[in-house]
Amino acid sequence: MTGADTAAWVTGMAWSTCLGDDVAAVWAALTDGASGIVEHLSDLPLRSMLAARITEPDQGGSPAMRQVALTADTARRALDDAGLDASDNRLRAVFGTSYGANLDDPDATSLSDWSAAAAAGLTLAHPPLTTATACSAGSDALLVGLALLRSGAAEICLCGGADVLTPGKRLGHSTIGTMSGDGLFAFDQRRSGTVLGEGAAMVVLETVRSARARGARPRGVLAGAGSSSDAMSATAPDPSGRNVILAVERALDSAGLTADAVGLINAHGSGTPVNDDVEACAYTEFFARVPVRPLVFATKGAFGHTLGATGAIEAVATLLALDRGEVPPIHGLASPLPALGLPVARSRSACPDGAALSVTLGFGGFNTCLVFQVAGSRAA
Repeated sequence: MTGADTAAWVTGMAWSTCLGDDVAAVWAALTDGASGIVEHLSDLPLRSMLAARITEPDQGGSPAMRQVALTADTARRALDDAGLDASDNRLRAVFGTSYGANLDDPDATSLSDWSAAAAAGLTLAHPPLTTATACSAGSDALLVGLALLRSGAAEICLCGGADVLTPGKRLGHSTIGTMSGDGLFAFDQRRSGTVLGEGAAMVVLETVRSARARGARPRGVLAGAGSSSDAMSATAPDPSGRNVILAVERALDSAGLTADAVGLINAHGSGTPVNDDVEACAYTEFFARVPVRPLVFATKGAFGHTLGATGAIEAVATLLALDRGEVPPIHGLASPLPALGLPVARSRSACPDGAALSVTLGFGGFNTCLVFQVAGSRAA
């Protein structure tokens, strides 16, 4: 199938980030080079006090309560943006997270209870599906939503990710040594680790037929998705980058596109030396033969690493880059890695023509790539 048979329109979107939750205002801050990473002091023996937390509105309550509230609030705003009622019987939800609040809740027994609670609070007509593929969970929620639409199992899907910052996560990442003590500098020669954050993002995916029937306008097109698994380590990626390339190849094949159709990449860009090196290796090899190499940007220096939410947040950022025609700078990038043989966004840049990739790499070797296009760029 091609064109309108396989593409999904994005008819609604919302996010909650350390820079705020208004789509336009956060985008303006992002393109201005802002960052929400600051010190959040703790009595715990952390490797770094830096973090990117949501401070407004009041985020009181237990981590489990915040996880549910953050998901439900962001989902409700995405549905409002799409002009849909949460009780619409056609609506199916797919929510993703890494660990949610489970590390800090001794009574937690499931990685999907939070998702069910958020859906119940929204009064969704059907129970949600839940993805828990670590830092690719938000992207995988969109991948699953696209598969539901293409299979005919659903007409409209509410997809995204949410993750709250908790003491357990900060301690865990301190123990395994992934956190930076001085900042998140993705693809910079100073890169020294990541900085944890929290947030959520949701998008409404819809078949073209459904969206047109109710007069919905497209905010962008999800043209394809692909994934791969390293099957190598619990935390470290395959250093060859071959499985990142495989996820990109599968996503482009799913979209009916080739490498020379890609103009922009929203990279995982976690700021850890090993992850940045793997991405640099993979993109440089895969795009070596295209006449114009795509522009690379990344947003974790602004939002922190929001774990299970990051793929959904980056999907929204990618859609906005295509829609607004501009690309935000990689926060903190001063000396790009020589091994990254692609242009990088060191300042606010014009968005190149072509499709845009959003790539996430998760613990356990989960690699996911989403392919977006500007609305009206294909048969859809």
